Amino acid sequence: MSHFTAKQLQALRSQLMSNKRDIEHRLSENEHYGLGDSLKLQTGELSPIDNHPGDLATEVYEREKDISLLEHDEFQLERIDSALHAIEEGHYGTCAVCQRPIPYERMEAVPYTKYCKKHQPETVVSENRPVEEQFLAPAFGRTSLDEREDQNGFDGEDAWQIVESWGTSNTPAMAESGDIDSYDVMAIEAAEELDGFVEAYESFVATDIYGHDVSIVRNRQYRKYLENGEGSGLLEPGSEED
Repeated sequence: MSHFTAKQLQALRSQLMSNKRDIEHRLSENEHYGLGDSLKLQTGELSPIDNHPGDLATEVYEREKDISLLEHDEFQLERIDSALHAIEEGHYGTCAVCQRPIPYERMEAVPYTKYCKKHQPETVVSENRPVEEQFLAPAFGRTSLDEREDQNGFDGEDAWQIVESWGTSNTPAMAESGDIDSYDVMAIEAAEELDGFVEAYESFVATDIYGHDVSIVRNRQYRKYLENGEGSGLLEPGSEED
């Protein structure tokens, strides 16, 4: 027997019936989101051959969205019908897990629910990703070879960094890292990468055309190299001078 008063039960029944009529009317008026028609009737084309693939892709996206909306409405109708049946059977408003009465305030907010607040199945956004993304990860997929111990050459990531240094239309929200809040730190590993060379000493050690007469170019990388304790100034006297 229901724990609701006759007035409360009638109000909940009326709300369910109203929701059901709204969904049925919506499905009827838009012909189940147009899914009764073939895709070619929606696009107005008998063949996509002479059209840009993006045009058809837009229609496919809209069809997928319509299917999702239809499935949602049909699922809602099933839940509403189940709730109306529970009213007739006299067990409406009882939690399907703990069998305890569900408060009227919750039923008023979600009249078709079968669960109390404590036992409501959690709605979690799935983090499952297509298996193909494993092939594309990291960001540059096959051409990003930084993860390999035997690779220290120019790869796809290096190519992108050169292009990226000239600016992109990306915002911090689109950066590889999830905690970027400034345009100044968006470049991928920009602070760690050496521009145009692999090892730091390659930027300041020079020779003549024959490979002789080794000399040192006292540039910024050279000074940083010494400051970090990675080398000594013995290669050239007065190395700390400009």
